[in-house]
Amino acid sequence: MSTLSDLLDLAGLDPSLIGQADLTGQDPALPSSFRIGEAAQASIAALGLAAASLHTARGAPPQRVAVSMRDAAAEFLSERHLRIDGQTPPDPWDPIAGAYTCGDGRVVRLHTNFPHHRDGILALLGCENSREAVAAALALRNAIEFETEATAANLCVSAMRSFAEWDAHPQSAHLATMPVLTIERIGDAPPRPLPARAAHPLEGMRVLDLTRVIAGPVAGRALAAHGAEVLHITGPHLPSIKTLTIDTGRGKRCASLDLRDSADAARLDALAGGADAFVQSYRAGSLAALGFSADALAERHPGIVVGELCAYGWGGPWANKRGFDSLVQTSTGFNVAEAEAAGVAPPKVLPCQPLDHASGYLLALGVVAAWHRRATEGGSWRVRVTLARTGMWLRGLGRLENGFSAPALKHGDLADLLEVEQGGFGSVQHLRHSARMSATPAVWARPAEALGSSPAAWATP
Repeated sequence: MSTLSDLLDLAGLDPSLIGQADLTGQDPALPSSFRIGEAAQASIAALGLAAASLHTARGAPPQRVAVSMRDAAAEFLSERHLRIDGQTPPDPWDPIAGAYTCGDGRVVRLHTNFPHHRDGILALLGCENSREAVAAALALRNAIEFETEATAANLCVSAMRSFAEWDAHPQSAHLATMPVLTIERIGDAPPRPLPARAAHPLEGMRVLDLTRVIAGPVAGRALAAHGAEVLHITGPHLPSIKTLTIDTGRGKRCASLDLRDSADAARLDALAGGADAFVQSYRAGSLAALGFSADALAERHPGIVVGELCAYGWGGPWANKRGFDSLVQTSTGFNVAEAEAAGVAPPKVLPCQPLDHASGYLLALGVVAAWHRRATEGGSWRVRVTLARTGMWLRGLGRLENGFSAPALKHGDLADLLEVEQGGFGSVQHLRHSARMSATPAVWARPAEALGSSPAAWATP
């Protein structure tokens, strides 16, 4: 309970909410030396309690929030338990993505799932598009120097470090001064009363979701599970991964706007004027350059809550470094530490992408906590979560001596958690949300839809 209590305190929520939580199970929930089950359970339960508390503030009676550690851990693997028309989706990983040994004996990990990232790596290495060619080219390179060169080119590469090496890195020192979840007031606005009581805790709250891949989209999916109207916005020119679009798209409507076009940018700003939250996960400065920084949004739309997520933070030498969960695991020490615990040669990846999933739930928690504050204190608010800082939080939960004794969560063992929806992607089987709300069961009101399927407009007046 202490991890959950700490998150409620960090979010500025009533500490007595802990009395409404029913947490069951214990680690190891997944085969790992890290307390991934605890991180999953606490982050998902904290959001559930925050949503229940907001519902109480709208006139509903208090309710219980039950989270099984096994169910929460399974939800951190949600994209792997997706089935479409009874079939496992194709592997979304690009063939040349992964870990390679460089000429100095150190390891680098490449993330090439988006074509422009892949093509940039191949151009930087001057080689053909094959694992053999990439391996041969990297065998001539120094790992840290290649990481630095790739970072300068806005490509997705991480050199593998130990925890000791990460702790000595200036980016680690920068992040260590920050909490895992930051909620700050960025503008003045009068208190905004909460909507009248509705059937679900977040019903009537509007969220613009400008996020991609896993972490940010998980935040939007979680808010939708508790009743928020979530409108996902992407650009028609941006690449996507179909499996992740389906897994994280439940409960959302998906529209397309090209923010390089002034009319589309104006349309997004008009939507922001009716939004309770604007959540984005683009690289630092990307949306700001188009007029959608948190400060600019707060100035134009007082009372808005802006949620921001990135890989390594908004300050320090890696403020603009691109990253994904797998890369952050590599650069911050997890691949080495997990291998040492398992008695194998590094790199060894974690059994899921916990930095992504935990960051998504923490971001959603921060948004709901900011709505609480806005209702009583007024103001515009910014919520920030960073994959690397989430990793430091996970590390801080401690290690397990018997972590690898836990069996993997196989799809066939999760029948009690699976449900089927019918929609534009066919018959889709996915995991239920693991926070069991006693009065307002979590539900996605609509199936996932293809990007750009809906108009860029709010569904409710």
